[in-house]
Amino acid sequence: MSGDRAYDGNPVRKAIEAMGATAVIPPHPRRKNPAAWDSHLYKARHAIEHGFAKLKQFRALATRFDKTARSFSAQVALACIVIWLRL
Repeated sequence: MSGDRAYDGNPVRKAIEAMGATAVIPPHPRRKNPAAWDSHLYKARHAIEHGFAKLKQFRALATRFDKTARSFSAQVALACIVIWLRL
């Protein structure tokens, strides 16, 4: 699991370890014993968040107008195609 520096606390890290996941959280600058983290995985997190931000620009997706999962997934697919074609 990855998160911002705000989530760099021992309770959060222990909860992530209890789930069996690896924490990818950059250490807070004032932390006395900074934990190791993978900067490459953290950069990939930004790309994913940026993609969701682009999808949220479509009002129908952000407000979930569609009633069924099938029509919602179709809307997501269409929005992804539109985003891809803009590049």
